Amino acid sequence: TWDLINKMMNDKKNDIPLGVIPDAEAQRIMNGFKINRMSMKDGQTGNVLWECQEWDNSVLEKTETFPKALLKCKQVTREINFSSAEEIKEFQLIQRIWLEGQIIEEWNFLFGFVIPNSTNTWEQTIMAAKPEEMLPIEVINGKISIETLFLAKKKIVYRSKLRIIYKQQPYQSR
Repeated sequence: TWDLINKMMNDKKNDIPLGVIPDAEAQRIMNGFKINRMSMKDGQTGNVLWECQEWDNSVLEKTETFPKALLKCKQVTREINFSSAEEIKEFQLIQRIWLEGQIIEEWNFLFGFVIPNSTNTWEQTIMAAKPEEMLPIEVINGKISIETLFLAKKKIVYRSKLRIIYKQQPYQSR
């Protein structure tokens, strides 16, 4: 199954378009799945640097503005609040960072079991590379895309892409 997922995500000819759910069970789970809100925090201080209070699950590809301060954090904690009408087994998130068509980072997070008709908060902490290993903002700004896949028993139930623009801005909730 992992080979199939990797093939779908890497092979542009066989890539599943955003929003296409290839399995009836996955479609049923997705119909009852909602991201309610998401935030990014400085993992050391807990200060919220970016937050989206009303996540639109129907928008599968968009541009998002993050504060430059996120790039200075030694660790970033992402908090996702989500609801599920369905029971989900082996729930996980795969996140890939793309720069000009190449994957430059990838993370895999396992949540496990999701109770039906529940609302859950899930935090993941991502450690930053050493400062000398970080790409300059001039290289990545507006060129980075974050592809996020939510899976249930290794079947894709939700997929989105965000193009990231970094700006000098104070924290704003939206």
